[in-house]
Amino acid sequence: MKKLLATVMAMAAALSLAACGGSTEQTGGGISGGTQTSHTEDSGSRQSSGEGNVISIWTSNELHNQMFEFGKNAYNEKHKDSPIELKIEVYPNAEMSNKLLIALQSGVGAPDIADININYFSNFLKGDIQLVSLNDIVEKEIGNGVQSRFDLYKKDSDYYGLPTHVGATVVYYNMEIIEKAGFTIEDVNAVETWDQYREMGLQLFEKTGIPMTVFEVSNQRPFWPMIVQQGGDYLNTDGTVAMDSDSNIKVLEWMKDFWDTGAVVAAPGGSTSVEEFWTWLNQGGCASLIMPSWYMSRFTNYMPDLKGKIAIRPMPVFEEGQPRTVGIGGTGTAITSQCKNVELAKELLYESKLTYNANVNIWECLQFDPVRTDVWTDEKLTAPMEYFYNESFFEIMGKYVDGCPSPVNADLSVAAQDLVNNSVMYNVFVDGSQTPAEALKAAAEELRAQQ
Repeated sequence: MKKLLATVMAMAAALSLAACGGSTEQTGGGISGGTQTSHTEDSGSRQSSGEGNVISIWTSNELHNQMFEFGKNAYNEKHKDSPIELKIEVYPNAEMSNKLLIALQSGVGAPDIADININYFSNFLKGDIQLVSLNDIVEKEIGNGVQSRFDLYKKDSDYYGLPTHVGATVVYYNMEIIEKAGFTIEDVNAVETWDQYREMGLQLFEKTGIPMTVFEVSNQRPFWPMIVQQGGDYLNTDGTVAMDSDSNIKVLEWMKDFWDTGAVVAAPGGSTSVEEFWTWLNQGGCASLIMPSWYMSRFTNYMPDLKGKIAIRPMPVFEEGQPRTVGIGGTGTAITSQCKNVELAKELLYESKLTYNANVNIWECLQFDPVRTDVWTDEKLTAPMEYFYNESFFEIMGKYVDGCPSPVNADLSVAAQDLVNNSVMYNVFVDGSQTPAEALKAAAEELRAQQ
């Protein structure tokens, strides 16, 4: 409990620094702006957690309400004599995680179910874990899913969270700008290495004056997916620090060299998850964007002028044989130890996130690539998407997504991400006070001091 209390104090301090596009507000695939207010679904029911068939849920993504409502309806169809009701509250991402840590530490006030962003999930797996093991429902379906996405929320032999999506990282190409520079979709298809991507970007910038892409300077893309693609990460699988590994330094040096050409700029607002950036991108601010597949919902919700112009392609690689995509971001849906009807909560989560139909619903309602591989060939998922160059996401990406690697989620994961977001990216790309090697070594030393 002392460890949990220390984490609560650290989170409270972090909240004073976090903003809408801050270090960990919106990096897991959820729409969770810092100005979002709480609200309740099925608000006519005011029963407290665990009373009757009312299930209380906290989430930082209002779109997830549709996922839980689907699960509720599926459950109620099977149990018409004892239907469940949902009480859903939506909070900004960091605020919700802090509030949940405090509730669990105090022993009162936690919901039955909580959506916990991957950026914070490791905080809940320290010390006396106050989440419920979900092995019984996970083991029913994990054979149909992408194993690495379930492992994100696993500690020892227990699964404490259910994944929401794969989060396969892709390159979004604005074909209107690409074609303005004299390139075609065939040229885009031929980009297989990061050096080829860079060369296209340099030519495009010279011809149009438009940057090829952006780097987040108060967040961690595309650095994080690029190092995971190399087999690296901030931490090793045993939780030890890998921040200053040779492969990580190589990636950041490549990014800095590209940055220095002028063909790359800082994401307006510092992050790809803020309104300032969405407006800029909607107006044709850059020619491509390296982000996970869950960013499709950002395009369709916030950038209407790009409809039909955005083509999706796999990540380039540094070396042949490396994966063409990696899973980044995520939300682990957990049941808290304060839930008074655990079996009912498990049934709701099973119907919301694990069944075949639930995964189809996640694609249709949230535009997230579902973790069940057997739905990827469903006609509802393979249909062309008018917004995205009238192409099918899974016909393009399906062969790359299965088995794609995901980041390590360990005790120092939150601290590692905060250092990258708040120090490494800024010091390398904004004020230039550190070289890539210096920035990563300094961050690594700070992490090792916490071990």
